[in-house]
Amino acid sequence: MSRSAEPRVIVVGAGIGGLVSALLLASRGVAVTLVEAQPEPGGKMRRVAVDGAWIDAGPTVFTMRWVFDEILAMAGTTLDQTLQLSPLDILARHAWRGQPDTLDLHADPARSAEAIAAFSSPAEARRFSAFCRQAREVYNALEGPYIRGERPSLLGLGRSLGPRGLATLAGLGPFASLWRSLATHFHDPRLQQLFGRYATYCGASPWQAPATLMLVAQVELAGVWGVKGGMHAVAQAFAALGEGRGVTSRYGCPVQRIVVENGRATGVELADGERLQADAVVFNGDAQALALGLLGEPVQRAVPARKPAQRSLSAVTWAIHARTGGFPLVRHNVFFDDDYRSEFDDIFRRRRLPQQGTVYVCAQDRSDAGPAPAGPERLLCLVNAPADGDQRRFDPEETDPCEHRSLALLRHCGLELAPRAHQVVRTTPHDFNRLFPGSAGALYGMATHGWMSSFRRPGSASAIPGLFLAGGSVHPGPGVPMAALSGWRAAEATMAALASTRRWHPAATSGGTSTPSAMTAATR
Repeated sequence: MSRSAEPRVIVVGAGIGGLVSALLLASRGVAVTLVEAQPEPGGKMRRVAVDGAWIDAGPTVFTMRWVFDEILAMAGTTLDQTLQLSPLDILARHAWRGQPDTLDLHADPARSAEAIAAFSSPAEARRFSAFCRQAREVYNALEGPYIRGERPSLLGLGRSLGPRGLATLAGLGPFASLWRSLATHFHDPRLQQLFGRYATYCGASPWQAPATLMLVAQVELAGVWGVKGGMHAVAQAFAALGEGRGVTSRYGCPVQRIVVENGRATGVELADGERLQADAVVFNGDAQALALGLLGEPVQRAVPARKPAQRSLSAVTWAIHARTGGFPLVRHNVFFDDDYRSEFDDIFRRRRLPQQGTVYVCAQDRSDAGPAPAGPERLLCLVNAPADGDQRRFDPEETDPCEHRSLALLRHCGLELAPRAHQVVRTTPHDFNRLFPGSAGALYGMATHGWMSSFRRPGSASAIPGLFLAGGSVHPGPGVPMAALSGWRAAEATMAALASTRRWHPAATSGGTSTPSAMTAATR
């Protein structure tokens, strides 16, 4: 192929990171082939059929709308043209074993403060307001240099933060854990438990996660939306947009290895032996799959190997289509047991399913208000679990008691499910490891434990020229918007590499930009 010809990029994996990379590259005149082992797009935004009903079986929360606004603007469209979103007033409803009162957190922090005052005390409501102010300051300090930025170093982040940002982080206490910080904000242990759950959004224990993860509070206060069609509709929409801009999508095509020639990634070989040539490859899978040699020995050095102790949380999930009663479910519901610390000791120290695990229930047919569905409703129930899916199968002898304990907790909180005539689709860490090779079932890549953990995630550029990385296991981290940002970063890095090695100039797109540097400018 002549140096002036259209460059070719292969994107491996149709999770949101890969879909964003494919869309942005195609929007700039790159010939993109997207290959995915599963029969449809989504990655962790997967869905399962239960009794003929599709249920989201992965992420269930849509936040950080600005990420998608900016990505879609570069692709020449808008979020309102792409998805039907509805803002949620109630962010989540929380219940505790054996306690009659529930606590709703609202999009309006003033309403949340009123709810906390009634649930706990006016003093705790004032502490909540102070907590929100600090969370907002932490978020504002880190959004530019960390969330939006390239993979940071400790020194580089310190320079980018400036005196005010450094003072904000210093105010959290040197090397403070999230749990330790929460103890200074809240006296009510139930509120410590509630806000400690933010660590699990990054696959971490509140006792080991850095206090900076309080910024999740600000992420939620900035808006949580429901998506018509569920979170899987996000993947479908991005896949359709990419194909509309020329992406060739190939589903049901597992990749056997990434081809490296003369020290550079030059394509992929599929499981059936077919070889696809390219000028660059974007890998949107768990980065550990590379280090383990699952994509071939030549790319093992692309990223550092991750120690088993660094794995994030996994989960056991149950997708259920059943009638409910007794508890006023909203879209997002959290049920707490008595001994919160034991949950994380069980998972991270004892490497077993928790004996007193928190149960998250996403009632996908519910809104903030209104009557319950007349018939069965779609539920996703989740309990945190150790990421040991590469070491054991998590057979029913282990998962059945966990399910029974979880159902008992729901009953203690007032929620009744119809007798077990309903179908249940269970997913374990072993299943997640099979779905996402190299992950061991870890759903968030590396656990965000300790201050330095954020600097250990790989960035968009790997150690192999021509091989770029996207997904929740790389910077800036897990979660749908963060993985989307990683796809943006990977596209940016790929464009820069193509422009530096070829006599080729990106094409302009309506509503987009025409040069790689403009992509960088959009993040400043």
